[in-house]
Formats: sequence, C-alpha cells, structure tokens
Amino acid sequence: MENYQNNRPFPKLQINSLLRNDDDDSEESASNEKGNLSFFQFLFGGNSGTVKPLKGTKMYIILTASAQELPDVEELYNLTRDDDAVICFYNLKLDVLRGDLGAPAFPGKDLQDRFLSRVKPVYYLRTRQYSRSIATPPFILNFQGCLFRSYPGQFQTLLDTGDGQYRRVKGNDIRPALGGFKEELIQELIDIGAIQEESKTLNFLRTGYKTTTWWEEEREEASMEWRT
Repeated sequence: MENYQNNRPFPKLQINSLLRNDDDDSEESASNEKGNLSFFQFLFGGNSGTVKPLKGTKMYIILTASAQELPDVEELYNLTRDDDAVICFYNLKLDVLRGDLGAPAFPGKDLQDRFLSRVKPVYYLRTRQYSRSIATPPFILNFQGCLFRSYPGQFQTLLDTGDGQYRRVKGNDIRPALGGFKEELIQELIDIGAIQEESKTLNFLRTGYKTTTWWEEEREEASMEWRT
C-alpha cells in the first residue's frame, strides 16, 4: 500500500490546521513550518496564520474547534461560500460552545445570530438527566431521556425506559428548547401515571419564568436553520 504523508492518511483526504501560513498549495510546500501539521500536532494545536481555503476542496470537516476558533470557521465559510464547498461540523458540541459566547476573551453573542444559527443539525443526540420530588415513596423520581435527530427526520424526544431502551414520546419539525424537551418528558410521565399533574402555580415554582437559554430564543437577527 502506498505510504501517505502524516497529513494525508487516505487518498483525497488531507489533515490541515485551519490557520495556514503558506501561499503555495503545491506538494513541496507541505511542511509543518508552513501550516500542514501531523495528526497529533493538529489535535493539540501548534499552528498560527490566517484562514486560507485549499484549492479544489469540496468538503471541509471541522474537528476539535474551541469557542475562540469559531470566528475562523466563519471566515472559512465566507471565503468558500461561492465555491459550493460543504463545511461539516463534526461533534463540536456547539450547545456547549454557545454558552461561552459573550464572556470575556470569547467571541460575542452576535456570532450565534450571524453564523452558528445557520448550521443545520444533521445528526444530533443530546442526553439529559433530571430529578423530580413526588408525594409518594421513593419521594424522588430520577428520569432521563434524549433529544435525537437524523436528518431529514424530525427531532425526537425519547424517554429512557430503564432497560437500555428508549421510547419515542414526541416528534417535532422544529427543534424544541431544552426546557420544552423536559416538559415533554414530564408530560409522558404524567400520562403513564408515574407522577401526578401539578397546579400551574406549583409547576411555575418548579420551572421559574425562564426555561430557555438566550440562544434558544427567537430573535429577528437569527436564522432558523439550526432548528429545522
């Protein structure tokens, strides 16, 4: 088998840092000092430069990007939007990264409306665990579920049945906020008799007046792509 370089582990696949220093895309310029990194250097950093697309590339797969690096991904999008190149975010945990936006030394919240809200979830899986006090033994009910989506299917609210299986509770064409996702799980527990329905006042005391994060709220500046 042909022995490929460290940054070319497979035919037609090349691993690069997003920031590059070289102006020459030829094979002779593929060196660590000029922006092409070995696999382990790519994972753990060690490069600087500017965002420069690779000529002829039809798909970019973004791995291990931090919140501070998201503006560089946006710059790559702006530079390649006329080339019909696809940019795939692979397991970046954007819901976690979004939580850092607006903090000191982090990108501003406008990055969500301007760019991140246009990222369409193709495969999405997020598990959550909750506890709820009840009036009968064992007095504390622990439950969990997951929000799952495989494009172009719906966003599915799934309840963990406790035997390693999940049961579909509801499907949504629009991605529900985590507060809404939790309420769908609770309503299913009420329907099956695991917990009792509470008054609106008691339910409000449990949940509070705000059940969404700032980036889950509808805003005029934001695209709805990430929720469909």
